[in-house]
Amino acid sequence: MKATTKKKLLVPVLAVIILVGASGFAVKSDFFEIAKQIEIFTTLFKELNMNYVDDTNPAELMDSAIKNMLGELDPYTQFLNEQDVEAYKINNAGEYSGIGAVVRSYESKLLIVEPYKGYAADKAGLKAGDEIIQIGETKVSDFDDDAGELLKGASNTSVNVTYVRQGETKTATITREGVEVDAVPFYDMIDDKTGYIVLSRFNRKASSQTKSAMQDLMGRGAEQLVLDLRGNPGGLLSEAINVTNLFVPKGELIVTTKSKVKKFNQEYRTRNQPEDVDIPLVVLVDGRSASASEIVSGGLQDLDRAVIMGARSFGKGLVQRPLKLTYGTQLKVTISRYYTPSGRCIQSLDYWHRDEVGNAVRNTDFKEFSTKNGRKVQDGGGVMPDVVINSLRTNTLIDALEQNNLVFDFATDYYYDHSFDSVDDFALSEADYVAFKKYVQEQNFSFQTKTETLLEESINADESLLGPDVQEKYKDLLLAVNRGKISALDTYKNEIQKNLEDEIITRFFYRDGLYTYYLGHDDAILAAKVLLSDRSKYTELLR
Repeated sequence: MKATTKKKLLVPVLAVIILVGASGFAVKSDFFEIAKQIEIFTTLFKELNMNYVDDTNPAELMDSAIKNMLGELDPYTQFLNEQDVEAYKINNAGEYSGIGAVVRSYESKLLIVEPYKGYAADKAGLKAGDEIIQIGETKVSDFDDDAGELLKGASNTSVNVTYVRQGETKTATITREGVEVDAVPFYDMIDDKTGYIVLSRFNRKASSQTKSAMQDLMGRGAEQLVLDLRGNPGGLLSEAINVTNLFVPKGELIVTTKSKVKKFNQEYRTRNQPEDVDIPLVVLVDGRSASASEIVSGGLQDLDRAVIMGARSFGKGLVQRPLKLTYGTQLKVTISRYYTPSGRCIQSLDYWHRDEVGNAVRNTDFKEFSTKNGRKVQDGGGVMPDVVINSLRTNTLIDALEQNNLVFDFATDYYYDHSFDSVDDFALSEADYVAFKKYVQEQNFSFQTKTETLLEESINADESLLGPDVQEKYKDLLLAVNRGKISALDTYKNEIQKNLEDEIITRFFYRDGLYTYYLGHDDAILAAKVLLSDRSKYTELLR
């Protein structure tokens, strides 16, 4: 791993955390070196704060030191202050008190990404795309920390917000309330014998709500199931085991964790009687299915218990554990890697090896493993589905559109320019997609492909050796690549259009409306239904 001169000074902070959080192993391994670095850092920190020309803020300096140091590791190893610890608990419990909306924080504003139907923000009239600029008497632009924390509070307390919608400044009073975040936000019948369950997160409700949905659907005649893990970022390892256990026998090995700390080397097996070990099952995944989602999909794939459909999953094969520190803080630290029943680790990024700009490199050396029935599967790059659904694939263009909020912002404008009575009336027309392409070009959208990066590096490296004609051809090629990026909006129309439809439908009809729309229009669900109706093909895929 690369280490800059600046960040080398921060290493002793990690020693402090290791001593507090995992004293047994760290002290035994290299006590002298750790103690030495602690002493150096303590002396440096004291002298710096006492002698620096201006007044310093020791808490901010230490916070910056810790975060920069942990940034040299992986993005999942994090320092949690008291507020972070509480948020971590809430996320796992699935219950909290607040305004009931997904909010994204920027330097000068908070953006409402999605208000939950029927909760406080929704009842107060807030919509996706609203930009909160003031909370109470506090301007978001003047608040140094995460202003989203100001929206939280006890149930039945009120908070006044000022926000901007389509250029117009508005105000609203929101009465906070308890918010229950379901692990299974939706389930229904696709047809008279196919049940559909959306599992959106792995909090403490995941297995119990999935089980209840299964029982209800099977009671309504479901003879086969589709479990949708798309967009599920993961959560509790124990719940991933329990969800898998619904479909496989008691005592089955689901995941193994391996660590340099002996006590973290564990095997996790199913402990309960399953709900149904025979019902045909399709599991849907995409590039945002991560961690616990990959434990479930990877485990069911390795055990030949389900056909996996969709796109390659995210590839997070690292396990974290919160370790208690002093003053109510914690270190959420990566303690091990997990391995599916076949023995593969699906971690896709190697954080110990970085490219020239400091990004973790992607694993390319894949190894083959065998499922229970002898099918070949690979490690190192997420869970690769047995059946690929092209419209769920992503690439640099699609990622850049999302990161630049172009799909989100277009959907915001679309919402205020259109009206639909029900989700059955919705259809994204060809004219709508043409309007989106025009919108993208008007925003001066740009992103750099790997081809462009390599070309620019070649030009800069060999500029003194290349004649004017060659340099001109290089530049012409770069222009051609740039024109190709715009035409790629047509090449990847199906993938982009799906993202647009998801965002727009959620604006009009919330999540329930989106999932209802999926039942009759989603490529992956329709393909799963066709596969499940062809039992011989389904069985052949699992052999």
